[in-house]
Amino acid sequence: MTGERLELAGVPRVEVELRRSPRARRLSLRISRLDGRVTLTAPPHVPAAELDAFLQERGDWVRDHLGSTPPPVLVAPGARLPVEGEALRIVAARVRKAERQGSELRVRAERAGPQVRAWLTALARGRLAERCDLYAGRLGRSYSELALRDTRSRWGSCSSGGRLMFSWRLIMAPRQILDYVAAHEVAHLAEMNHSAAFWAEVARLHPGYAGDRRWLRENGAWLHRYRFGGEDKGT
Repeated sequence: MTGERLELAGVPRVEVELRRSPRARRLSLRISRLDGRVTLTAPPHVPAAELDAFLQERGDWVRDHLGSTPPPVLVAPGARLPVEGEALRIVAARVRKAERQGSELRVRAERAGPQVRAWLTALARGRLAERCDLYAGRLGRSYSELALRDTRSRWGSCSSGGRLMFSWRLIMAPRQILDYVAAHEVAHLAEMNHSAAFWAEVARLHPGYAGDRRWLRENGAWLHRYRFGGEDKGT
């Protein structure tokens, strides 16, 4: 059950989401690396006083971790946005949809967030389709569908039916990072696991993947700092 809120005393004020779960055997705190959301998971019948005491005892730990969370960036005119590793400046203009001109991305000021998100999603779809087609051809396999989402927990996935799913935010990473994730998921068409055979396929499709995998692990959270306003989790 979710929806209950607690508050960590002190400055700054920290809101904590309380999640009661019948599967929980103890109290546990989790801080999202993507947006700094703090969640306290507890068994169903732990009293409020015990929850509050547990939370306040860990106040310093919570604030230390929140201090390392990337600050949010509102996508609006004047902001800079990484696209395939290159910084583009968002500029207000009288346009119907986002348009790139050199190192500028021109948008309508009142529609900046949605227009930029739509532009990024279309760019990501084209780039991912190109790479997945290439890698699937090298692998001698085919996929059934390519879908994009704004996922929080994973950058991509491959279903047993050959459906590939990716986060469109990959288009904001350096180009080889998107290429690596595409190769990773396409490799699952042959190996639905993370065995040595699977990683051998990834290496064949995208040599030198280890550095790109490490970059994503160390820097991926920064791609989630950009806020587009009213975004949903679909395409």
